[in-house]
Amino acid sequence: MATLTPGAALEPITYEITRADLAAYAVASGDHNPIHQDEEIAIAVGLPGVIAHGMYTLALVGRAVAQWTGGAEVVEIGAKFVQPVVVPAEGSARVTVAGTVGERTDAGLLPLSLEVTADGTKVLGAPRAAVRA
Repeated sequence: MATLTPGAALEPITYEITRADLAAYAVASGDHNPIHQDEEIAIAVGLPGVIAHGMYTLALVGRAVAQWTGGAEVVEIGAKFVQPVVVPAEGSARVTVAGTVGERTDAGLLPLSLEVTADGTKVLGAPRAAVRA
């Protein structure tokens, strides 16, 4: 668990995403859009290749917040999807979540200002979370 004091940096956490992870997420979520499984279809619609589900990427943010906060109540989590996470057929994509703790709000929440990249490219815009800790 990270120290949740205002201004504290949150240790970056990196997750690897494979095509097998995308297949498992498709089953769990019911999102079987072929752009998340089929290279030819993904390229045919203008994508650089098979991409991770946006909500899977956001779920990794939630996972990082849970790891940093030791299970504190997460009251807000959000972001804008700005770039796809391309997952190669062999190997994996690496998604890194980092951030800092903001000043406690009048409501007693600790806002987290986050940065989410995939293999060095920013993939989520304005990623944020707030916890009650």
